[in-house]
Amino acid sequence: MSEDHDATTRSYRPGDWFGIFGANATVILPPTEKPRVAALWELLDAGAGFDEALDALIASGLRELPGFVLVSEGDGETKVVLRGAATATFTVEGAPVVVEGSSASTWVERSLRGVTAMVVEVADAEGGAGGVDLVIGGGLVRVGRVDQPPHLAVQAGEHRAEPEPEPEPVPVADDEPDTDAVAVVESPFDPEPEPEPEPETEPEPEPEPEPEPEDGPATEAWLPGFPPLPAEPPTHDGDHDGETQAVGWDADELGRPQPGIPGQPPAPPVTSRPVARLTFSSGETVDVDRAVLVGRAPEARRFTSTEQPRLVTVPSPNQEISSTHLEIRPGSGVDHGSAVVTDMGSTNGTVVVQPGLPPENLQPGIAVQLIPGAVIDLGDGVSIQVSNP
Repeated sequence: MSEDHDATTRSYRPGDWFGIFGANATVILPPTEKPRVAALWELLDAGAGFDEALDALIASGLRELPGFVLVSEGDGETKVVLRGAATATFTVEGAPVVVEGSSASTWVERSLRGVTAMVVEVADAEGGAGGVDLVIGGGLVRVGRVDQPPHLAVQAGEHRAEPEPEPEPVPVADDEPDTDAVAVVESPFDPEPEPEPEPETEPEPEPEPEPEPEDGPATEAWLPGFPPLPAEPPTHDGDHDGETQAVGWDADELGRPQPGIPGQPPAPPVTSRPVARLTFSSGETVDVDRAVLVGRAPEARRFTSTEQPRLVTVPSPNQEISSTHLEIRPGSGVDHGSAVVTDMGSTNGTVVVQPGLPPENLQPGIAVQLIPGAVIDLGDGVSIQVSNP
């Protein structure tokens, strides 16, 4: 949305679908998907964005999800994914852009910039066109329509009563004065009574400053009735802001534990020669002389500037491959001289087939040594062949 609108405030019209409103994404599900609602609300309430919400929605496959709406906004860009009986209308530069979910067998995805208004309709709202619009910031409610910015229409039949006119004064004839009653008419030129002067009050004496304590440095006073500010602000480990809550698996559990014997030095960020060669099903080849991150949109968030990992993006038409799906890097310790693969907590998992061994499902965060001739299956038709460099 544009800066003129608050992206966290919307209005909704009650209906049968579930509306899940988070800080960074909004998800709308049909009534049949009630078992999914609690987990998605916990995810969105913790600040999940577009990719995390989409991975959670399609984790069990599209066949089990008849319809949904996912909307996310960030950096001036609005992303929307629809499936089933849902329609979204966006206002871009004063013109409407309509996205319908029923027009495709999988889903419809659009990315728009300069959006100033949005209307999502998934079913007939209660009361039809005369239904009540309610405002919501974040939470879980039943909806049939969502408007952003909020749509606060005047309810049908509601009007403002006009004030009754004051009666005009009846003039009194001069030739026939009424002797029984005397009409008193206030003149508009009569002077208003002067206000009585307020009694003078002496100014309150200023409070004397409290002496500073002799022991330790002086602290600034806070509001009356509250304790003074601490001398040093509280600190948090790492880059934790003290407010973020972890949902699902702990990121530290997938922190790429170094394989090999504990106590031995880890493999260098970049080896002098490759330890393996990766041939992707698309025909692309990549040498493993450093960490290689593979996924739908891989990101090197947990690496330092000196490691310089190699990012490989693979296609995923059915969104079965996670953003950062797996990592392949030179091994250390007993794995020195070979490559090891680690699943980075992907949604649909990773299968490795080694020569002479049965297929193995990788456990998230557990490194497995790769033998030349191994095949790594990421799903969605993407596989990687491992060979000697």
